[in-house]
Amino acid sequence: MSSNPLNGKADEIQKNRHRIAQWRIVAFFMALYDFVAVCGAYFMGLFLRFDGVFSNIPLQYLEPFEKFIFPCAAASIVVFFLCRMYNGMWRYASFADFIRTFVGSMISSVLHTVLITVIFSRMPLSYYILGAGFQFVLLVAVRFAARFLNILRRRHEPQQGESKNVMLIGAGNAAQMILRDMTRANEISDRVVCIIDDDPNKWHRTLDGIPIVGGRDEILNAAKQYKVDKIFLAIPSATMQQKRDLLSICSETGCELQQLPGMFQFMLGQVSVSDLKKVSVEDLLGREPIKADMEEVYSFINGKTVLVTGGGGSIGSELCRQIAAHTPKQLIIFDIYENNAYSIQLELREKYPELNLVTLIGSVRDSRRMFEVFEVYRPQIVYHAAAHKHVPLMEDSPCESIKNNAIGTYKTAYAAMMHGCERFVLISTDKAVHPTNIMGASKRLCEMIVQSFDRKIKSGRAGEISQLFTHEGLENADKVGDGRVFEGIRTEFVAVRFGNVLGSNGSVIPIFKKQIEKGGPVTVTHPDIIRYFMTIPEAVSLVMLAGTYARGGEIFVLDMGSPVKIDTLARNLIRLSGLKPDVDIQIEYTGLRPGEKLYEEKLMAEEGLQKTDNDLIHIGNPIAFDEDAFLTGLEKLMEAAYANREGDIRGLVKEIVPTYHPEDGGH
Repeated sequence: MSSNPLNGKADEIQKNRHRIAQWRIVAFFMALYDFVAVCGAYFMGLFLRFDGVFSNIPLQYLEPFEKFIFPCAAASIVVFFLCRMYNGMWRYASFADFIRTFVGSMISSVLHTVLITVIFSRMPLSYYILGAGFQFVLLVAVRFAARFLNILRRRHEPQQGESKNVMLIGAGNAAQMILRDMTRANEISDRVVCIIDDDPNKWHRTLDGIPIVGGRDEILNAAKQYKVDKIFLAIPSATMQQKRDLLSICSETGCELQQLPGMFQFMLGQVSVSDLKKVSVEDLLGREPIKADMEEVYSFINGKTVLVTGGGGSIGSELCRQIAAHTPKQLIIFDIYENNAYSIQLELREKYPELNLVTLIGSVRDSRRMFEVFEVYRPQIVYHAAAHKHVPLMEDSPCESIKNNAIGTYKTAYAAMMHGCERFVLISTDKAVHPTNIMGASKRLCEMIVQSFDRKIKSGRAGEISQLFTHEGLENADKVGDGRVFEGIRTEFVAVRFGNVLGSNGSVIPIFKKQIEKGGPVTVTHPDIIRYFMTIPEAVSLVMLAGTYARGGEIFVLDMGSPVKIDTLARNLIRLSGLKPDVDIQIEYTGLRPGEKLYEEKLMAEEGLQKTDNDLIHIGNPIAFDEDAFLTGLEKLMEAAYANREGDIRGLVKEIVPTYHPEDGGH
């Protein structure tokens, strides 16, 4: 027979009533104790006033005391009740409970002093003082006894289950809050055993009984001496550089690292153990997060129809998120992979219910589909993020790289040009600089495509741009054949180039994490390989900002900061997991993959660099090339790609991309 949910609800209500009854019983016995405590406190005051000999107490003091003390104690209970001294959970007694007890005891003592003096007679001064003092001590003692015992038990008794030793970095207010939180939370068995702080005035002192052993130079020694398992970074005001320096030292200990999220929670008084987050490898990159001023982007996007190709991918989906936040007239997500497109569609509909959102499935390689999309929706801004990006896979399928990346970009750009699009922003990569792999070369082709389109349009020769792989019918741009459709075209084409993004599909960090979870080994292609890194939101913010600076034909280059060695990244990630590289987790060097370089460049040496209004965005001076010869060569390349002549692809690419050197990549 199935259980009745109403019965379960009734049982829960009954349990709650039992808890309420239990609470009232505790309050009742606490009131009885207070009654006895008030009587006993003032008796002790009178008793000690006369040297602790009961027979020495004069009747002129004893008789008023005996007549007055019981009614006064009863009245005190009423005062304590009004001061909410019976509502506390004494296991977690706090400073607020202490204040309530002090106020209640003070009011009771004042009433006692006034009433006994007025109604009966003046008592000895020491009686008032000692009685009030004893009363306060007895009231506080019973209310804080449970907490004091709990603190002593946690500090001196062996912990049940897995108890880990914790080192705190920082001896300020945040550290004190963490200590308080750990002390009173029974479910947390970990305990702080030492504290590190760079302020010499705090060294060799204690915070809540925990020794402050020294500055950052003592981290490694203290970790061994105190057998530390975890390190908590409790300096919410620390900059990224300061965190990087501290975490780099801490990572050498092999301990698990956690840190506070920042000053915001600290200022709101929300600092607790639950606020601590695990240190991510992003924290070791050693720079402040890039925060772009998006006001210009808002003005640029607001009220316009925006199309994002590859909108379900890592970069594309973040583009959609940030565009949706800038109130476009309409946002169109276009992707060939339906699962990703559906996922970002659900997310945006939930977060922005008023957003005019359209999600379309299709391929940028299908010129008829692209013409249909532009004909129906007339996007004013296009962010072209659709691309094959995985270097080794594209080395094995070079024709697909050309079809999707180069020809797909060409067809999308052509459809945008013919349908009044105002700006076309290509998402490029640092792998397009002196490419050694077909993926990088295909992205360099994309850059050259948008530059060729821009030059032809600015010189009034848009009609000279061939419509590749044209089918007779809907997508045929010049159906009449008089070339008038090419008059008045104003589309601006630009490219934005950046390096690797943390957490994107296929990036090394998720791969490393999976390998660590499996117990290793962690595979690194080469001990000296380096890459530029940026988070996805950072990269997308700058891409959108760069798009607002466009005047046509530029290749914008994002400042990715200093490059990072992949080997160092892998080792730090192992340490952040509480393990030791080459001991707990082995690192294996597999050798450079086909088409892979030891380092990526942000710019070709010939391009130089121009500044923009934003220090994080630069413009590469375009390399001169013959766009007519390029477009002719691109048609031949397309024919070879669609014929799947893999043997001819690299040679044809090398003819039209002079900087492509596949032999340098090991192919």
